[in-house]
Amino acid sequence: MTYAGDRVLYDADTHIMELPDFLRKFADPDIREELPLVNYGRSIVTDEEVEVIMSQGARHSEEHKNGLIALGDRMIQEVKEIQALGSFDKMDRVVANDMLGFAKQVVFATHSLHMVFSPSSKVSDRLRYGGARAHNRHMADFVSVDDRMIGVAAIPLENPELALQEVQWCLDNGLGAMWVPHRLAGERSPTHTDYNPVWSLLQESKVPVVFHVGGNPLQLKPEWSNNGRGKTRDWMGGGENVRARDAAVLHQGIETFVSMFVLDGVLEDFPGLKLASVELGAGWVPEMLVRLDQIHKAYSKVDDRLKGFTRKPSEQITEQMAFTPFVFEDPARLIDQSNEDLYLFSSDYPHTEGGRDPIARFEACMAKSSPSEVEKFNSGNFLRVFANAG
Repeated sequence: MTYAGDRVLYDADTHIMELPDFLRKFADPDIREELPLVNYGRSIVTDEEVEVIMSQGARHSEEHKNGLIALGDRMIQEVKEIQALGSFDKMDRVVANDMLGFAKQVVFATHSLHMVFSPSSKVSDRLRYGGARAHNRHMADFVSVDDRMIGVAAIPLENPELALQEVQWCLDNGLGAMWVPHRLAGERSPTHTDYNPVWSLLQESKVPVVFHVGGNPLQLKPEWSNNGRGKTRDWMGGGENVRARDAAVLHQGIETFVSMFVLDGVLEDFPGLKLASVELGAGWVPEMLVRLDQIHKAYSKVDDRLKGFTRKPSEQITEQMAFTPFVFEDPARLIDQSNEDLYLFSSDYPHTEGGRDPIARFEACMAKSSPSEVEKFNSGNFLRVFANAG
């Protein structure tokens, strides 16, 4: 019995736990030593764990792997992060996929994109796009051994021409989703017409744009912590990751990005373009739909761009986007507040944040949902957004 059992589940969020040389291993020789080693300093993975794995030839011991396999359908509940089966070894991942039982899974990086997606203007195009290419080569190699995996490419937007070239390379090399940072692209809005060739190519290719936590700085500006109350801890007990105040506003970056994509007409102009917001929560989505429809109704009287819309903002988003709820959010409630076409199942394997048993958590919430709502959450909405996955 697999973890998914007899369910037909498409997983919109799984991860690689990169080893230190993840970028350098696939980088062009002229930039290899300039790219950063992957650093787990801001996670619950310890340096000692990584050192042990590297000392074993960048692999888990056979004893460790056999112990994970023996867990059977409890594997996702018992072992997480870099100790999980297939977290960094592509052949081990094939075994893990057999045990998980998901029909398809979208595979994101975890810690290798800090430099590539950095908003700093000090990162040169040479290193930013060279690092992205190294990441994308490695990702293409990782997912090449199992067609159940959909590899996610990293596409910085600072340079529109280089972004278009990188998208084309990724399409040519079998990557099935394009992750762009949900923030300003240097001095441009990501809705700038300079990016229209990117959206046009992805629309034609039926490959979605995806957003993910890490595509925008995780923490509020330091001044928000200057409150006279002392330091607070993050969710892992330190102070370098997401703290309570950061979690409360984590959605604001992606909500801004999506709102601008709608109001500047990108979804209107590219009705076949699909997008997915992953591991950024979904509790904010129903109210965003209402707000954007209200803004469209009020401002289309004076804004020629909005006046020309053929679909309301809520219709554009429903037809072209989908969102993964956090494991502690209630998909049934979100559907009641909006509609059944907006939400996606995700496990976040092998990350701790996905919970020990995401299937059970989501099914408990949807116990009274209709068969149509459950089917769309488990698979239908995924197949609409990731059109090439079927």
